[in-house]
Amino acid sequence: MTNQARHEITELLRAWRDGDQEALEKLTPRVYRELHQAAARCMRSERDDHTLQTTALINELYLRITALRGIDWQSRAHFFALCARQMRRILTDEARARQSHKRGGGLRPLPLDVAPLVSSRSHPEVLALDDALNALEKVDPRKSQVVELRFFGGLSVQETAEVLKVSPDTVTRDWTLAKAWLLRELSQGQVDGT
Repeated sequence: MTNQARHEITELLRAWRDGDQEALEKLTPRVYRELHQAAARCMRSERDDHTLQTTALINELYLRITALRGIDWQSRAHFFALCARQMRRILTDEARARQSHKRGGGLRPLPLDVAPLVSSRSHPEVLALDDALNALEKVDPRKSQVVELRFFGGLSVQETAEVLKVSPDTVTRDWTLAKAWLLRELSQGQVDGT
C-alpha cells in the first residue's frame, strides 16, 4: 500500500470520527480486503467445523467498530490495531461461548448413546492463547501488543512499529521473544493438562 493510500485512509477515519457517514462508506471498501486477510489468518488456526467463518468474523468486527464512538483515530495502523484487538475479543468470546455450551450451557442432558452424535470437537487453543497473552501482558505489555497486532491484526513489522512508536528492530526482537515465551507457556499448559 502506498503512503498516499495510507494517508487517505487516515483522513477518512478522521472524517468518520467527526461524524461524516460518507467517509465510513468510502473507508469500508478500502480496508475490507486487508481486514479479510487478517481474519482469514486468524481463522486458519480454528477447527474446520468452526461456526464463525471469515466473513462472519469481518461482519461482527464491522458491527463492533461502527458502534464505537469517540475514537481519536491516529492513523491507518491505529485503526488496524483496534481491529486486531476486536478480532481477538470476538474469537475469545466465541470460544468461551462454545466451552460454556459444551458444559451444558443450560441445555437438557442427552442420553449417552446420542451425545457423541451431536458433540463437536472442542478447541480450547483460542482460550489458551488468550490466557497466555494476558499473562504476557502482565510481564511485558508491549510484547503482548506486538503479538496482537501481528497475529490478529496482520500488521507488518513497520506498521506495528508505527502503532507502538518504537523501531522496527524493537518489534522484530519483541516478536521473536514473545513467540518463544508463548510457545513455552502453551507447551506448559499441555503438559499440565490445562
